[in-house]
Amino acid sequence: MLKLDIMVEVFKTNVLREIDTNYIIAVIKRQFPGYKVNFDLEDCDKILRVEGADLQCNNIIDYVNCLGYTCIKLEE
Repeated sequence: MLKLDIMVEVFKTNVLREIDTNYIIAVIKRQFPGYKVNFDLEDCDKILRVEGADLQCNNIIDYVNCLGYTCIKLEE
């Protein structure tokens, strides 16, 4: 059985409203159905957290940017 490494990436965004987070999450999940996606708008960096196997960080950043939001990968 193939074991997939689950990765977690955290991104800083400029998303402010819950309605926007729902839209962004829907877009990401449509492209990457296996990913777990959530936001932490309480955090000063308006965190977007994505968990999944074989995460494609650049694609996630591109999708969020194309929706008109800033999205920057936070380094550990």
